[in-house]
Amino acid sequence: MGLDVRTRRRWFGAAALVGALGMLVAGETVLRGRLIAESFLLYWLVCFLLTGSAVFAAFLDVRALQREIRQEQRELLDVTLKKIEREAKGKRKS
Repeated sequence: MGLDVRTRRRWFGAAALVGALGMLVAGETVLRGRLIAESFLLYWLVCFLLTGSAVFAAFLDVRALQREIRQEQRELLDVTLKKIEREAKGKRKS
C-alpha cells in the first residue's frame, strides 16, 4: 500500500520537526557544555536544516492545498453553470 504525495510530504515534515525538536531538547540539556566548537556548530546546523526542511514541507503543503481548492472551485463553478443552463433550457421548452 503506497502513500500518496500529500501523506508522504506531511510525514516528512512531521519527522523533520520531531527530529529538530529532539535535537533542541538534547542540545539544551544533555549536550550543553559537552560539544566543542566544530561539533557544536555542526550539531546546530543539522538542527537548523531539519527545522528548515519542516518549514519547506509546510509551504509545499499549503501551495498544494491552494491548488486543489482552486481546482475544486473551478469544477463547482462549471457544474453550477451547466445546471443553470439545463434549467434555463427546460423552462424555455415548457
